[in-house]
Amino acid sequence: MEVYSQGLTNVEKIIVDTQTGVNYLLAASTLTAGCGMSVLVDADGKPIVTPMD
Repeated sequence: MEVYSQGLTNVEKIIVDTQTGVNYLLAASTLTAGCGMSVLVDADGKPIVTPMD
């Protein structure tokens, strides 16, 4: 039985693929046990890429 709750625990991270440099957004919520991941894109709809040296 839940008698007190304050706020929600949400996680948001930006992840960069070390081989391609493509940026992803990871969002998760422990309350709903859900998780989602999506490619980050610029205004033209092209993936955001971080240069990998």
